[in-house]
Amino acid sequence: MGKASMEDMELRRACAAAIASTGAKEEVVFSIRVAKGRGIFEKLGRLAKPRVLALTSKNSTRGDQDRAFLRVLKYSTGGVLEPAKLYKLKHLSKLEVISNDTTGCTFILGFDNLRNHSVAPPQWTMRNIDDRNLFLLSVLNICKELFARLPKVVGIDIVEMALWAKENTPTVTDEVSSDNGPTTEVPVKREIKVTVEKDLVSQAEEEDMESLLDTYVLGVGEADAFSERMKKELHALEAANVHSLLESEFLIEEVLQGLEAARACVDDMDEWLRIFNTKLRHMREDIASIESRNNKLEMQSVSNKALIEELDKLLERLRIPSEYAASLTGGSFEESRMLKNVEACEWLAGTIHSLEVPNLDPSYTDMRAVREKRAELEKLKTTFVKRASEFLRNYFSSLVDFMISDKSYFSQRGQLKRPDHADLRYKCRTYARLLQHLKSLDRSSLGPLRKAYCQSLNLLLRREAREFANELRASTKASRNPTIWLEGSTGPSQAPNSADTSTVSEAYAKMLTIFIPLLVDESSFFAHFMCFEVPALVPAGGPALNKKGAKDDDDDDLGIMDPDGNDMKPDSGTSELVTLNEALQELLDGIQEDFYAVVDWAYKIDPLRCISMHGITERYLSGQKADAAGFVRKLLHDLESKISVQFGRFVDEACHQIERNERNVRQIGVLSYIPRFATLAARMEQYIQGQSRELVDKAYTKLVSTMFTTLEKIAQSGDPKGADIILLENYAAFQNSLYDLANVVPTLAKFYHQASEAYEQACTRHIGGIITGQFSRLFEFHRRIEELSFTITPEEIPFQLGLSKSELRKVVKTSLSGIDKSINAMYRRLQRNLNSEELLPSLWDKCKKEFLEKYDSFVQTVMRIYGNENIPSVDEMRELLSSL
Repeated sequence: MGKASMEDMELRRACAAAIASTGAKEEVVFSIRVAKGRGIFEKLGRLAKPRVLALTSKNSTRGDQDRAFLRVLKYSTGGVLEPAKLYKLKHLSKLEVISNDTTGCTFILGFDNLRNHSVAPPQWTMRNIDDRNLFLLSVLNICKELFARLPKVVGIDIVEMALWAKENTPTVTDEVSSDNGPTTEVPVKREIKVTVEKDLVSQAEEEDMESLLDTYVLGVGEADAFSERMKKELHALEAANVHSLLESEFLIEEVLQGLEAARACVDDMDEWLRIFNTKLRHMREDIASIESRNNKLEMQSVSNKALIEELDKLLERLRIPSEYAASLTGGSFEESRMLKNVEACEWLAGTIHSLEVPNLDPSYTDMRAVREKRAELEKLKTTFVKRASEFLRNYFSSLVDFMISDKSYFSQRGQLKRPDHADLRYKCRTYARLLQHLKSLDRSSLGPLRKAYCQSLNLLLRREAREFANELRASTKASRNPTIWLEGSTGPSQAPNSADTSTVSEAYAKMLTIFIPLLVDESSFFAHFMCFEVPALVPAGGPALNKKGAKDDDDDDLGIMDPDGNDMKPDSGTSELVTLNEALQELLDGIQEDFYAVVDWAYKIDPLRCISMHGITERYLSGQKADAAGFVRKLLHDLESKISVQFGRFVDEACHQIERNERNVRQIGVLSYIPRFATLAARMEQYIQGQSRELVDKAYTKLVSTMFTTLEKIAQSGDPKGADIILLENYAAFQNSLYDLANVVPTLAKFYHQASEAYEQACTRHIGGIITGQFSRLFEFHRRIEELSFTITPEEIPFQLGLSKSELRKVVKTSLSGIDKSINAMYRRLQRNLNSEELLPSLWDKCKKEFLEKYDSFVQTVMRIYGNENIPSVDEMRELLSSL
């Protein structure tokens, strides 16, 4: 017994450790091993492994009722217990011992929270009857103590369990702590506090059962005999009850008569209830009818009230205030009354908008009053738009006529006047809101107004540009520069004088500085003032323009808002942009003629100023990025093309001047246009501004190509002997005059290298002719040997006619005797043909080098063909040339 108690304690500790490993704070009250269990595994056709059942309790920290659990633990692979399932005992509703099991050790626990009826309730088989009784009694005790109720017990005799509990008092092991040593376990025999008897039967019932048992001479263990005897007595009592019932027949008759009388009363009451029910049904129908009529009347009253309110609102919409009607039909458009006119426009636009379908209920649209009022509003709108349009057309014309009639607005003799449209814009801005409302009322009315504004302002702008351009040309003092730069009428080293004409470029820049920002401002003002839905314009004085003194008009913000008071957000529609550009064309058309006149005037004074004007135009063009200023960009593009055409005329004329050099009968030395071109190129480089490099490079290309072509033609048309002299002298002069510019200008560097190659080719031809003419027999003999070496072997050459060793000695003696005189003659010939003395040293060095190369080739050929012939060596010839 002691060994069993020790095993129970060890099992309880193992269960407590397994439960604690999950983090649950529960106390193990009871634990026992199970032989086997059946549940869901029975349906799968296999048995569950042995398990351990543990009863645990958990104390509540919040003052609630304590909780009890049934835990199922299983053995892991290493033989360690671990929790498998958890059941709450508060849901235990049934405890049934299986009758099919002859041993009586199998039982089922039924829980009321197992809603899935397809899942079998847990079934367990204990090792023996004692384990079963001990486990079931523990469960019943816990349910009674904690929950004050007992589950339903099926298949087991309660009395038998009570008797077993009295006879079996297990020994419980206690842990005793020693003062001087470790804790020890001491087996103590205790009586189990079995409360089954007290719980299952009352005290009186227990005394009755004891007195009953005393009447029978039976032992405590003869429970079956006692049960059989009790059944017999129960049958006897039932038979006695039946007999007593048969003897009381007369009583039954009286009861039946009473029942029949009661039935008659019930039938009468049923008839009365049917009558009352019929009357109540009719009353209910009458009440329902009255309630229905009341509901309808109430609904009709509410609907009539809502209809009256809606009609009042509609009438309020349809009412035309007298002050607005007076402003729309006959009010003045003076500045003092513009606020009232704008308020009237806002009311008219809002009222028309409110009578349209999304804002007005569709059921109202066909009402006669609404149709008549809409027609009246349309008539008001047409009248007002017509009056306002006529007033604005006359107003624009009168403003411009007043400014044109006043000469103080324009440039006069001795005084350049910057156009100032601030007052004009201020007066127009007064009617900006009016134009915005005209657009919202009738978009088509803006077309004639825009046209009238463009026509009136175009007259003013053209007059301002014409007066300014005339005074600008008159006040600019500049000497006229010659247009003939490359003509050969003057001396070869002379170049035309050139005066300072920077004032011409400054005048052109001033014209652009004054009018380009003005035109952009006018374009921007026109786009906003006339309500074009286009993106916002770049400020007129962009970064490139402000450097030239352009002034931004900060007060040009019209502050245009829509009728609801919100800032307008322009829509960059393509159609609006096209319409705007067409209107700007009409607004600014004709002003370009005054710009063209300034360009033509500047070209006549100094054609090279086209370069600086081209750069100025490109700089202004790069600063114009607003789509609405399309005409200004077009004007600048046209100016750029005009300047390019004028400069192209100058370049073409210069090319004709170069080509006229071919007509001279004899050309000697450096042609006149070679040094003049260098002067022209230096002047052109001074005038380059901005992106004008491309324009100048094209001019360089055309001029230099014409120069080189003309030079080649002149060389070919003259004496053939002097052709190479002309080429090398002119190409050398071209390189000398453009050396500095070629280092900084890539296009001129390209032609510099081209002239260098042509110079080397001309030098080679000229020097080769001089050497061949002086030593013709020697190098002719060498040429013949070289030609024969391609057809016969070197050994056969000395036996050919005219190529024998004696012929060789004769040619060498004839050509090289008096070699110093021959070389001096070659030098004098080279000196005599040259017109540029500065080229002689370099040409003579080239000549000596060329002669030594030819002679070295001759000596090597002779040594290869004729062996060791006695001829002067190359070193001897080099020493001779250096000594001369």
